[in-house]
Amino acid sequence: MKRMKEIWSKVFHFLKELLREREAPRQMNNWQALLAQFGLSVLTCLIIEAVSRHSLMAGLAFVHSSTKAFLYNCVLVFVTSLPIFLFRKRRFLRVLVFGLWIALGVANGIILSKRVTPFTGPDFKNFTEGKAVMGKYLSSFRIFLLYALVVTAIILVMIYLFRSPRYRGKMHYPVVIVGLVAAFAGFFGLTKLCVNARILSTYFGNIAFAYQDYGFPYCFTVTVLDTGIREPNNYSPALVQTITSEDEKAGTTTADTDDLPNIIVVQLESFFDPSRVNYLQCSQDPIPNWHELESSCTNGYYTVPTIGAGTANTEFETLTGMSLRFFGAGEYPFKSILSQEPCESSAYDLKTLGYAASALHDNEANFYSRKKVYKNLGFDTFTSKEYMQNQDDVNHNGWMRDRNLIRPINDALDATPGKDYIFTVSVQPHGAYPTEEVLEDPAITVSGNMSEAQRCAWEYYVNEIHEEDQFIRDLIDSVNQRDEKSIILFYGDHLPTMNLTQQDLSGGNLYQTNYMIWNNFGLDMPDQDLTSYRAIATIMNALDIHTGTMFRFQQAHTGQEENFFNEMQTLQYDLLYGKQYVYGGDDPYQPDPNYHLGIKRIVMTGIVPVADGYLIKGRNFTQACRAVVDGDAVDTEFVDINTLKVKDEMPKAGSSIEVGVLSASKTHRMLSYALNYYVVPEKPNASPSPSPAS
Repeated sequence: MKRMKEIWSKVFHFLKELLREREAPRQMNNWQALLAQFGLSVLTCLIIEAVSRHSLMAGLAFVHSSTKAFLYNCVLVFVTSLPIFLFRKRRFLRVLVFGLWIALGVANGIILSKRVTPFTGPDFKNFTEGKAVMGKYLSSFRIFLLYALVVTAIILVMIYLFRSPRYRGKMHYPVVIVGLVAAFAGFFGLTKLCVNARILSTYFGNIAFAYQDYGFPYCFTVTVLDTGIREPNNYSPALVQTITSEDEKAGTTTADTDDLPNIIVVQLESFFDPSRVNYLQCSQDPIPNWHELESSCTNGYYTVPTIGAGTANTEFETLTGMSLRFFGAGEYPFKSILSQEPCESSAYDLKTLGYAASALHDNEANFYSRKKVYKNLGFDTFTSKEYMQNQDDVNHNGWMRDRNLIRPINDALDATPGKDYIFTVSVQPHGAYPTEEVLEDPAITVSGNMSEAQRCAWEYYVNEIHEEDQFIRDLIDSVNQRDEKSIILFYGDHLPTMNLTQQDLSGGNLYQTNYMIWNNFGLDMPDQDLTSYRAIATIMNALDIHTGTMFRFQQAHTGQEENFFNEMQTLQYDLLYGKQYVYGGDDPYQPDPNYHLGIKRIVMTGIVPVADGYLIKGRNFTQACRAVVDGDAVDTEFVDINTLKVKDEMPKAGSSIEVGVLSASKTHRMLSYALNYYVVPEKPNASPSPSPAS
């Protein structure tokens, strides 16, 4: 006991000494501190740019070529450090402020080593998505090391909070506050001056290039502060009326609505024609079916708003007919406005013509908030990975193989007697692409002027899209066997994360993937290049469908008119953030109260006691189904589509047993429950009676 007291006494003394506040041998006056902080700002910006560009020389080259932009960034960092003078723990706060800026720069450098799009403010909203895919890009050891470094940094900062000396001089609060106001006002004036002088820009046509041109601190700050769509000049009911009156040129729907085809849209993850890469040679054509179909199907380049990442933004433009160019830089509407508010979309508009609207994605339901967003976009159902069969049919990276989408697409077509609108998002060719050999017997090998790591990555990628190519053919064959008119749009959501440059491409640009439109009823559409926000309007126009605010607008314009983008911005603002003058101030589009997950509803039909537990019988079970006893999920074995097994004693009389669908995300929450549940009867041998789900 005495020994323990001695140990605790030593530990207490050590901690007390460790956290004891130190006295500074010399303290700077305020003017010296200002100069020191500006010097630290310059050093911080240089470190940030060097890390972001993965090279000190590249960082210095930015300082030389864009000196004014670099100095502006130094002033920005310096201004964010000025509130330090309101506190006495100035040394600690300097470490904190400049350390945070450097940490953001390091995060950007790490992110740019794995994707083309730099670190932005909206990435904080995508934190759960980032955690979900982190294991695809970093090894377990690197993830552990990253967490260890973060925890260590937090501990060191907390220790320094106690140890750092206080400023002992007189605090001149009125002077400091006036100085801060003047500094921030001057900084805003400097920003406006730099924008007017084109040293900086408020519009990022290519966010990756913007970070290179204007520096990380400025661009990152813009992505944090600039969100949503700015109110247009002269926004009024009259302006909106003037714009929508032009849409009369689009005409009205004259097609027989009973004879309209199924419309299926398939967004292909990271898909494009690899023959466009001028340094890449493949042992055989990776996408032979695609190339064969091009001769008889409408095809061309598909311009998307993102490079190497940002699937949900291509999805947004295609579904709504809206453009990302009017949102804040790097913004994901799926994570902002669309997760909160309904928005007119192709699903809502086609439902007015009698279509049933289904969304499918063979990844987890919560990714990019799709579970909420698809409801707000007007879909009747959303079938995610958790509601599909063969969830263990995955590739090396753990992504579900897209051939498993064919069955749920057919299920959606079978679910209604009428015509269907089905929006499908694939996942299989998603990165990261291994930089070492992982395929034992690849169907296709690659060669060319590249490093061994690049060769391995490309070889993995082309074999994945080779399987994707077969999925495209199999889906077309499956749909074509049905006695239904159908049209399918296939397109890539963005180029793969391969650090491609414009010089690497023999056709198209970095924002252009490939698309194809197939149909089985002889619809003739000319080959043309499409932008993602005009694609659905183009298909509707070919089908003589002229409905929907944004789609009629697209049909009435070529996209080349002088005021096209100004008018488009006005409509988007009015629909999403304005007073909805388009609808007379009253939005008619509200989510379906019967919206549900899974095209096939999960139903319990009985419980069968067995020697080592009990079986739950029912319909449409998947590998994500779990038995839930009195509100708690229990270990559950998936036997088949009609049977689940629980290796445990039958719960006591009066207990409720239901089936829930467990999210594949790390939240481990139930996404939904079966339509009914069971209450264990008093008599052990009695068969429990079904009850409707609450």
